[in-house]
Amino acid sequence: LFYARKMNAQVAERLKLESKLQRALEQEQFVLFYQPKVELSTGRVAGLEALLRWNDPGTGLVMPMLFIPLLEETGMIVEVGAWAMKQAVSQYAAWQAAGLQPPPIAVNVSQVQLKRKDFVTSVQQAIAIAGKPDHGLDLEITESMIMEDIESSIEKLKLIRDLGVGIAIDDFGTGHSSLRYLTRLPITALKIDRAFIRHMVTNADDVAIVSTVIALGRTLKLKVIAEGVETEEQR
Repeated sequence: LFYARKMNAQVAERLKLESKLQRALEQEQFVLFYQPKVELSTGRVAGLEALLRWNDPGTGLVMPMLFIPLLEETGMIVEVGAWAMKQAVSQYAAWQAAGLQPPPIAVNVSQVQLKRKDFVTSVQQAIAIAGKPDHGLDLEITESMIMEDIESSIEKLKLIRDLGVGIAIDDFGTGHSSLRYLTRLPITALKIDRAFIRHMVTNADDVAIVSTVIALGRTLKLKVIAEGVETEEQR
């Protein structure tokens, strides 16, 4: 056995953060930011991605990498993820009520959520808030998550697609998916991982990968989304 005094401090800090996150959920301190998805051919905003932030009264806005791993470890991500889906549907409905024509809003799904038997039910409960078929909800699920239990994933995603929910494979190109399974998945879009976009201006290999994914998406009649386009050269 090994012991160091800092271990106590680390455990204490973790417990403190866990307690704060539970309070954040109860007091509705989480907020969604909406990142636009721009259609390159027209320049119009064709979709939005809902990004989770924690508005901590003590420290201000907290970025997701600092708290989402703990939400997943503790299982709180199930409740927070369900809230995010409902919040996105509510926001979509609010924009419609204001006379706007909002694009679909995509919400990221955690592996913890996808594994649960009641995941499809939680999606049904979220879109029920809209009270009509036009609920505006899409989901983004990483490639590696889907492949972990492919048969179960296919079954759940088919049920979700039947609800009119679009499904994108996030971080495509970084996982280990089989093209044989890709044709069976009821998906609507592929998202090229930002790692390939970031260096494609200077790296011919990244250009080749991006071009291949675009061609694959077109062949399978899927939308293709490039993540993190920030310069004119990348566009």
